[in-house]
Amino acid sequence: MAETIDLSGDGGVLKTVVRKAKDDAIAPSDSLPLVDVHYEGTLAENGEVFDTTHEDNSIFSFEIGQGAVIKAWDIALRTMKVGEVAKITCKPEYAYGTAGSPPEIPPNATLIFEVELVACRPRKGSSLGSVSDEKARLEELKKQRELAAATKEEEKKKREEAKAAAAARVQAKLDAKKGKGKGKGK
Repeated sequence: MAETIDLSGDGGVLKTVVRKAKDDAIAPSDSLPLVDVHYEGTLAENGEVFDTTHEDNSIFSFEIGQGAVIKAWDIALRTMKVGEVAKITCKPEYAYGTAGSPPEIPPNATLIFEVELVACRPRKGSSLGSVSDEKARLEELKKQRELAAATKEEEKKKREEAKAAAAARVQAKLDAKKGKGKGKGK
């Protein structure tokens, strides 16, 4: 099991690495403050998904440290590297607080996000070469995510087929037992 790190020092923002980035991966910095992420947010209370980029395979972009996102994200994304996937648990005071964000997020909700840091970029003025490299890299990441999703779906299908086959075997045994009992009293 991966180690959980208390990023806020008070248990308000907890991070568990789901997939490590490559050692040489870049991280957000003052020169690369714009980040692109892929995520899914759930309510800790019941596991209900309230927001995701997985359905349309979109990317969410924002600048770290500008208050554009919840406090937990500004804290957690600074600790990530491109390619890393982490589970971020956010207490209400680091998310939407006592107000929540109705109707999806109730007041005082603890949130859990699975976040993938897809890219870090400079504010403006990046060279054309780096932009095309970045687009190619994003396209490759998209292909990897689609392949992973297809693999996951195939595994799910195999599990369902195995369950159905097991159920059919159990039913056949039950039917066979019923058949043996018939005719004994005749």
